Amino acid sequence: MVGVSIAAHLQKRGKHVVLVDRRPPGEETSYGNGGLVQREAVFPHPFPREVAELRRTAGNRSVDVHYHLSALPGLAPALFAYWRNSAPERYAAITRHWSTLIATCTSEHKALAEEAGSTELLRPVGFIRAYDDAAVMEGDLAKAERARALGVNSVPLTPAALSEMEPHLRTGFAGGLHWTDPYAVNDPQALTLSYAALFERLGGTFALGDAATLERRGAGWRAATADGSSIEAEDAVIAMGIWSGEVARRFGYRAPLFGKRGYHLHFKPKGNAGLTRPVASNRFLLAPMSRGIRLTTGVEFARPGAAPSPVQLARAEPIARTLLPLGEAVEPRPWMGVRPCTPDMMPIIGPAPSQPHLWFAFGHAHQGFTLGPTTGRMLAEMMTGEAPFVDPTPFRAERF
Repeated sequence: MVGVSIAAHLQKRGKHVVLVDRRPPGEETSYGNGGLVQREAVFPHPFPREVAELRRTAGNRSVDVHYHLSALPGLAPALFAYWRNSAPERYAAITRHWSTLIATCTSEHKALAEEAGSTELLRPVGFIRAYDDAAVMEGDLAKAERARALGVNSVPLTPAALSEMEPHLRTGFAGGLHWTDPYAVNDPQALTLSYAALFERLGGTFALGDAATLERRGAGWRAATADGSSIEAEDAVIAMGIWSGEVARRFGYRAPLFGKRGYHLHFKPKGNAGLTRPVASNRFLLAPMSRGIRLTTGVEFARPGAAPSPVQLARAEPIARTLLPLGEAVEPRPWMGVRPCTPDMMPIIGPAPSQPHLWFAFGHAHQGFTLGPTTGRMLAEMMTGEAPFVDPTPFRAERF
């Protein structure tokens, strides 16, 4: 989503753009999200600091967090910096910067979708958090009030109101919270592909190839394509998600990226059961998708290249079946993707240090799908000499 959005925005501004990827657009991490353009996500995901939460996570038995012991030594520096940046004062400053990006996400998606002819994929129904614990709900309602000061709308739901909105959910919840601003997307890949089609209609070119072959060529850049040819250009943008760090390192920049793996699996609903919008509960998400009900997991920490270990799905599925009538799984095995994260919870967007005509756009963590069009517009404005519509200073590469 990030790379496609950048390519489309550059092409709109008169650049001749070639988008190089090893797979067709929308088949990596943008494929496997919860299908939400998360306008409500004005508070980035912090590292837990409360003792009870740390103890729960350390037990390594939860639905939302799982870790491989073998991965922890390699992750320790990044996780320690993540923990430090989650301290209240630092986190408050990060939130102020982060929220300037999130504030634009729905309007930028809508603008690009209108040009692409895919607005029907952006369903303005928001999503719901359903609570078994009234105390947890009260805490989230207080957080929702803080988010309201940042322009985010929500509606608390009584158990009766929750049942009326989502009648196929089991009863007995303490209540819910309806975040009304997000778009729900029941086919995230289709939305990404619609933006890619817009890019090509505008004259852009997609080429299969390994973007990691990027190299200096005189004052510009060259990358190899799968057909054995090469592409040369004056400017290059690295927007490769978790793989960006390896490529950026070759040009003198050590991006402190670390991965949070996530899984999903689709289930056929039983009978006429279904959901109108995504529902989060019990630390996982159930989202209505074109392929069925998508069950998504939280975060897994593992060594790069480690084999999939979808234990969180195995923990979540029995609980999910008590919330909604689910039938058999649609796929034979779960999908897995890796979220590209930075220790300060903010993406790296802008020019590469000491490398003229090289640009970065990666590290969006949980919100690459949400922030693709925003990043695309902001970076394209920077590259063409326009005044960026969002201040890019907090996201500059030099901060690391």
